[in-house]
Amino acid sequence: MSKIKEVLQKRILVLDGAMGTMLQQYNFTEEDFRGERFKDYPSSLKGNNDLLSLTQPKAIAEIHAKYFEAGADIVETNTFSGTTIAMADYEMEDLVYELNLESAKIAKQVADKFTKANPEKPRFVAGSIGPTNKTASLSPDVNRPEYRAITFNELRMAYKQQVEALINGGVDMLLVETIFDTLNAKAALFAIEEVKEERNIDIPIMVSGTITDASGRTLSGQTVEAFLTSISHIPLLSVGFNCALGAQQLKPYLQRLSNETEFFTSAHPNAGLPNAFGEYDESPKQMQQYIEDYLKDGIINIIGGCCGTSPDHIKAIADVAKKYKPRKMVIGV
Repeated sequence: MSKIKEVLQKRILVLDGAMGTMLQQYNFTEEDFRGERFKDYPSSLKGNNDLLSLTQPKAIAEIHAKYFEAGADIVETNTFSGTTIAMADYEMEDLVYELNLESAKIAKQVADKFTKANPEKPRFVAGSIGPTNKTASLSPDVNRPEYRAITFNELRMAYKQQVEALINGGVDMLLVETIFDTLNAKAALFAIEEVKEERNIDIPIMVSGTITDASGRTLSGQTVEAFLTSISHIPLLSVGFNCALGAQQLKPYLQRLSNETEFFTSAHPNAGLPNAFGEYDESPKQMQQYIEDYLKDGIINIIGGCCGTSPDHIKAIADVAKKYKPRKMVIGV
């Protein structure tokens, strides 16, 4: 914890870009996803990107290395869907612990290699904890507004298993990200605090929410300030936003966040808004210009990319981030 905080006081840290965008370039087939181990698995596995940590570990390591080469200080583990809740789609709940453990080990090995080559620029691994595909605050059935597809306790138990595996795999911090429902995030934070207490450890926690549209709210209806209030009882390393919006659209919400929090701030926006085909067109140069606005205004400590971003985007971001000082901490807001 102290090492990361020390580095954050000195400079802006760069987070990696999209894992899915990079994996698409490999054009993996159903057979590639299965590998030898799962060749006779009863359900379709194509699209289960987390599984590739077991069946295509070289590709995952290559992607981490490309982001580090581009200038990233932190890479995220390939575990965005690494809970029993999300893995139920592929009937792979039993593999969750192993998926998280191996994903963390792959990322850590690559990070250690880069740190060893350049000790002046230590590289870190963030254990990626996604939102799951269920929501604790909203009903999926418009005719039954009181119905919930998942309970807080079910979420807590699923997150706890993921957290234990990520820590055992050697991550440096935990990133609860793409939060569309703050109650899901609170279950993840509750689970992390449980593990910290049981093991008597302190591990840095990053929290990153998602503003889903121009109303400036999360999917479960919270404003920036309400979201911040809901999670600030936990001692966090950083709080920020990612996904849903591009860098330009995200800026006003980051500005508000920066004004209100004592934590470090983070952002990893998409490469613009998706086009009619669901693809992201914003070039590294365009994204760099929008992110430079954040840096000029001093509202950010950790910056990276989400959907549609590649090592080229991260290189452009890292190049401009070097020129600016990190956001000054607001003490006693």
